[in-house]
Amino acid sequence: MQFTAEQIANLLHGTVEGNPEVLVDKLSKIEESCPSSLTFLSNPKYEHFIYEIEAGIIVINEDLNLQKPVKSTLVRVKNAYTAFTELLKLYDQLRNERSGIEEPVFIHETAQIGEGNYIGAFTYIGKQVKIGNQVKIYPQVYIGDDVEIGDGSIIFPGVKIYRDCKLGKQVIIHSGTIVGSDGFGFAPQEDGSYSKIPQIGNVIIEDYVEIGANTVIDRATLGSTIIRKGVKLDNLIQIAHNVEVGYNTVIAAQTGISGSTKIAEQVVLGGQVGVVGHISIAKGTQVQAQSGVNKSLKEEYKKWGGSPAFPYNNELRSQVLYSKLPEMERRIAELEKQLKEKNNS
Repeated sequence: MQFTAEQIANLLHGTVEGNPEVLVDKLSKIEESCPSSLTFLSNPKYEHFIYEIEAGIIVINEDLNLQKPVKSTLVRVKNAYTAFTELLKLYDQLRNERSGIEEPVFIHETAQIGEGNYIGAFTYIGKQVKIGNQVKIYPQVYIGDDVEIGDGSIIFPGVKIYRDCKLGKQVIIHSGTIVGSDGFGFAPQEDGSYSKIPQIGNVIIEDYVEIGANTVIDRATLGSTIIRKGVKLDNLIQIAHNVEVGYNTVIAAQTGISGSTKIAEQVVLGGQVGVVGHISIAKGTQVQAQSGVNKSLKEEYKKWGGSPAFPYNNELRSQVLYSKLPEMERRIAELEKQLKEKNNS
């Protein structure tokens, strides 16, 4: 795919400085650019590069005052970072543009398939499945009976969606993720064994959710495990049965959330956070990476850290104290020695 500077400027509502017909065919980081690449500058720390490199096109802020001549064609826009993000989205769409149904696939005769979809080879689509329009389902995806997938969703290779689960529109699920596996429900028996509790609920994923690779979202025992609109989940996350994750919440990799926990909207959980079951986390809460949440966090827009988690500023002060413990131990030992010598004299 090739684009001219003039085409890029028209797309971004910008202006061209230099050759409007220069062609580029790839996007690059500014330090790795070449004459056939399109790059951008938004951080002043990287400004020196635009005087050194020979990129085909550089997108810059319209108010940037150049200190030296440049060899590249420039496209000036109001906000270079935002503009380049839009280019990345367009480039990704064009690169992943696919349509039609590949062979072999299995689609049950009762399944309802919308228009403009792509279904990759070795995909299985079960009974009474409903798939909307402009959906992309990549190879080796399993979609169980009675699953619903909304318009514009993208299901990458190897995803498994168990029966009865519901996905909204513009949902993106990356490879290896499993939606609707059984929750961890077992009843202890008198002989010390465990009896499996049937998990007959489902998973509901609302609109504009993105789920990273190899994440697992368990189905509810009864009712639904719910991922609300706009949630972004990283790779390698475990969400247990009957959990609810609120609107526009962001959760980083290797976090585990135990059963029946309710997470409000706009929460941020760092990597490797552990959350116990049957608690609630208030709106706007932020939890530092590797923290352990063992009780409900009821104050909105508050930061927490540590294991068990407590207010973030207190956690920072505690870290300072931890670093001083060896010196404190040495001083105490010295004082004890002096006291002992005084008592013996």
